[in-house]
Amino acid sequence: MTFDPQQLGQPKQELAALLKELRKRAGLTGDRLARRCHMSQSKVSRIENGKVRPSLLDLEGILRAIAAPPEVIEEVVALARLANTEWHNLRSLRRRGLEKKQSELAALESSATEFRFFLLSMITGLLSTPEYIRASLAHSPADVTKTIARKLERQEVLCDTTKRFTFLLTEQAVRWPLLPPAAMALQIDRLASLNHLANVRLGVIPIAGHKPMVPMDTFTVYDNTLVTVENTTGVVFLRDPRDIGMHVDLFATLEDYALFGEEARALLTSWSDECLP
Repeated sequence: MTFDPQQLGQPKQELAALLKELRKRAGLTGDRLARRCHMSQSKVSRIENGKVRPSLLDLEGILRAIAAPPEVIEEVVALARLANTEWHNLRSLRRRGLEKKQSELAALESSATEFRFFLLSMITGLLSTPEYIRASLAHSPADVTKTIARKLERQEVLCDTTKRFTFLLTEQAVRWPLLPPAAMALQIDRLASLNHLANVRLGVIPIAGHKPMVPMDTFTVYDNTLVTVENTTGVVFLRDPRDIGMHVDLFATLEDYALFGEEARALLTSWSDECLP
């Protein structure tokens, strides 16, 4: 099955239709299938109508109940993976208004309790100074005043002690000169100060040393239930447990490369000092 980002909304309905067809081929009513799978008939109906995204456990139960052959299982699993993936391209985000994306992110941050951020090439809005946020949006053709304000409002979530944040920043992300030297020094100082928050764990990954794992993207893991992966053209949302597990494992490896606590603050202070003549 080929991967076409522009068609990522379709597999959810394709999966629902295929499961319904397979159930009928097996000669089962929705009620009989539900009893075999130990789930409610209404849930089976919602799955077959595309209103509920089935979990892997749901799929395993359904496929076992209809005695699906290996080739059918492979097709269903492939569709399920795509059904748990969404693509939001930057052009459509800009058309809708970038401040709406900020509202969606705020909703995610409100509902989740554990966050893992890996920042490959730049600093995320939650950690940014107003000057850094403004510079990061400088090339947007739209008015970004509301977006800047919304990004700054979102930073309040860092003070919510019921939530836990781990940020991993590469040296490139910290030191990329998006701002003039004095402003960059202030941005780096902000990172060092945030490391004092009890519910924030901020690590920096220096370039020096041997690091055999090479990360390719910026990504965020929310509560082990959702991963967002960012690139130049947009954002991919991953809900498949296999994709989430892969990113959790990658994050753990990258944590081993990072410096935390006093070591991180000392390194950040030295990078801040180097910004100034």
